[in-house]
Amino acid sequence: MRSVISGRAYTYYQYDSRAFGARLRGVLRTRMPDLVHLDSLDLHRWLPELPQVPIACTHHDIESDLLRRRARSLPQAGLRHYMLLQADRVERLERELCPRLALNVMMSDVDARKLQELAAGVATVVVPNGTDTDYFEPNGSDSVAGRVAFMGPTYSYPNRDAVEFLLQEIWPKVRAADHSTTLRLIGRCAPADRARYDAEPGVTTLGYLPDVRPPLLQARCCVVPIRIGGGTRIKILDAWAMGKAVVSTSIGCEGLDAVDGENILIRDTPDAMASAVLQVLRDARLRSHLERNARRTATETYSWSVVGRLIRSAYDQLLTRSFVLHQPIPTLSRSTE
Repeated sequence: MRSVISGRAYTYYQYDSRAFGARLRGVLRTRMPDLVHLDSLDLHRWLPELPQVPIACTHHDIESDLLRRRARSLPQAGLRHYMLLQADRVERLERELCPRLALNVMMSDVDARKLQELAAGVATVVVPNGTDTDYFEPNGSDSVAGRVAFMGPTYSYPNRDAVEFLLQEIWPKVRAADHSTTLRLIGRCAPADRARYDAEPGVTTLGYLPDVRPPLLQARCCVVPIRIGGGTRIKILDAWAMGKAVVSTSIGCEGLDAVDGENILIRDTPDAMASAVLQVLRDARLRSHLERNARRTATETYSWSVVGRLIRSAYDQLLTRSFVLHQPIPTLSRSTE
């Protein structure tokens, strides 16, 4: 409500915290950083508090684009209007603040291009999400015949939409073709949703697990029917690291080094996704091909050692430059947002 009345983006209030503000000011009084890493433009309300040193901001997605995608899927006119209103306000932030930052760290080339189109003169570098390829790795154990897995908490709207899409439009087609198939849903969800999901034939909701590797090891196919999203899907990176065959929508693997038929199967309609899942389950040769390439992609492109070198190199370059910011970050006003 404060956002609607004030004209500010909702994140200005969502990430307000007296305790955090006091801690931030206390730390800055005792030592001056050489560089500040802002882990999302959601934290923009704190920019005026920061010293005049290089500021790098990670963009896990293009938030304005994500909000518009979500708005298009909402049946309620009032909520859809509110989401589009916030998308406009967040886009204004992206346009006005991102060019003033020393560096904008993007998850993919796709997101980098989107931000460059939004904000003229913005400095970007692509450093993808990563996965712990030592923690997530195949252990030689056999997968379970007919086993499919989806990973992600349904309190996240894109995951919730994906599960609904999977259970309503894809899974019935898989089960109709093969009654022995089973689906495991991995990730936190509300009790009412869990009961509803478990009522579907062959479906078991595992909920939150401190270690997701055992059910991933059992899966012969990981499915990612994401229809709303931005950034990159860490669930695919973890599945790839485990050497798993993945079937995803185009949006689900957007921005990743995904090659259809090599390290993933990319399908966008319920019929095509169901057919691809069945193909992976039935065709051992195809499955083995996807699994080998998945693991190779994870280790060569998305391991923490590779990603770490990229971000360290980008920050080292910032620290050796003589410039701090394109422009000082102003005290945020309604017009700025």
